Amino acid sequence: MKKLIIILPLFILFQACNQNTESTTSKEKINFTLNQNFGDYWYQGEAELTSYELTQVRYGQQRKGHAVLVYVTEDFSKSKQVKLDNPKAAGDDTEKVMKLNFTKKFKTGIYPYSIMTSVFSPVYPQYDLHARKITTSIQEWCGHVFTQLNNEDKYYNLLSRSYFESEGDIETELEKVWLEDELWTLIRLNPEKLPSGEIKILPSTQYLRLKHKEAIPYSASIDIINHNSLKILELNIPDLEKNLKIQFEANHPYKIQSWKETYPENGEMMTTEATLNERIMLDYWNRNSVKDSIYREKLGLE
Repeated sequence: MKKLIIILPLFILFQACNQNTESTTSKEKINFTLNQNFGDYWYQGEAELTSYELTQVRYGQQRKGHAVLVYVTEDFSKSKQVKLDNPKAAGDDTEKVMKLNFTKKFKTGIYPYSIMTSVFSPVYPQYDLHARKITTSIQEWCGHVFTQLNNEDKYYNLLSRSYFESEGDIETELEKVWLEDELWTLIRLNPEKLPSGEIKILPSTQYLRLKHKEAIPYSASIDIINHNSLKILELNIPDLEKNLKIQFEANHPYKIQSWKETYPENGEMMTTEATLNERIMLDYWNRNSVKDSIYREKLGLE
């Protein structure tokens, strides 16, 4: 079977951008500092696992389920953009990243949905603050889809696969702008570096796949709101009527407490919402025996 390769028009893919707000890639070094206690929290050989009660909008109805945010630091290959098997042997090709595995599970009638986004962001960025790589996959009984973005210095390389004929197989280049997906890791690394004001942004890859939207930059605005001991990142994308609010702790390690995402669904505005359930630190990759299922119980997962 022949593959369908879709090349999107260049005038859509490469829109003019404001250098002050659109790109964090330059030949000048970035002034990026971490909290003095960063290593005490993130380099203890464990991951942060947080479960949330999820109400997910799908097909014009709100579905009950759960979400999990898994944050962990690991060694990453600059050239291959994958987790390294042997960091010491990789030498200068090694880069420390913060990885987020963002999962959602919910049901629509008889069949289940499983969604996962992985974000790999540099812990010690020198010239480029943007995520090194983002992948999203969605599985349900009708089929499954996959999206991958690779940071290629001056642009993003987009690879997209779908069982839908109209979407087919896509491989193209995208303009280097902010990514909604990378906001979730930048909050945890250094929220002072979050973009604010008027920007260009690529909407979350989960949203693009669920809503069958074209992967192009949109005009948007970001506000950071102080709320007692918490902060709220509010993202608005007017052309999509999309609003995202992420509530996180104002102090290190900037734990994410909840979020809300609102956009049109079947002709009316509807909201997906996640509220904190439980949070633990755990070396989960070593907890794969039957007895370790106790940790799922702690997180309130089925």
